[in-house]
Amino acid sequence: QVQLVESGGRLVQAGGSVRLSCAASGRTLSRYTMGWFRQAPGKEREFVAAITRSASSTYYADSVKGRFTVARDNAKNTVNLQMNSLKPEDTAVYYCAANPRTVVVTAPTYDYWGQGTQVTVSS
Repeated sequence: QVQLVESGGRLVQAGGSVRLSCAASGRTLSRYTMGWFRQAPGKEREFVAAITRSASSTYYADSVKGRFTVARDNAKNTVNLQMNSLKPEDTAVYYCAANPRTVVVTAPTYDYWGQGTQVTVSS
């Protein structure tokens, strides 16, 4: 089992930046494929970004490509999501997820999930 905790969510004005962090206990995240998903009120959970176990590949939803960056900090056993040029439509609860053998990294079928952190972007 792996326990994940997201942090960093806050209220920010459009055009601003937020950095989210996903910390783990009980497992080393470098051995897991890590994904970020988000869910807005009344909508289904959607893929945002992912990074493979080796950190050799990253994946992004078209809606965030060029604005968001996912990266590992193995020394701190965390995975971070840097979000720049934020838009009101980015408002959602953001979740990190982990899976040791995820093949389709964009699918919300990861084994482990954090509790989520709220990001609100005002217009």
